[in-house]
Amino acid sequence: MLRGIRKRCPQCGESHIFSRYVTVNPTCRHCGLDISAYRADDAPPYFTIFVVGHIVIPGMLLLEQNFHPASWVHMATWVPMTLLLTLALLPPIKGAVIGAQWALRMKS
Repeated sequence: MLRGIRKRCPQCGESHIFSRYVTVNPTCRHCGLDISAYRADDAPPYFTIFVVGHIVIPGMLLLEQNFHPASWVHMATWVPMTLLLTLALLPPIKGAVIGAQWALRMKS
């Protein structure tokens, strides 16, 4: 899973598993692993929402309890934070799911 989080091949850890943002390379360029056999389509967005929600919601509540800012401050803070965290965490989480599938031998 750690190799997947680093967006590397789960078998050799050398080659990138993504050709673009979250587009999976069909095979590893280094060891030839068929990465396309590991389907990670639905789970990564759910896990990403789970993680981002556990970061953003407590932060939002703490900001509200301690400083009582206007609604526009919340919008200006948390909407970009949510978008950036989601975009930043989706590839490593998708890589971790592919790594977990490889470790558990869960080919589709």
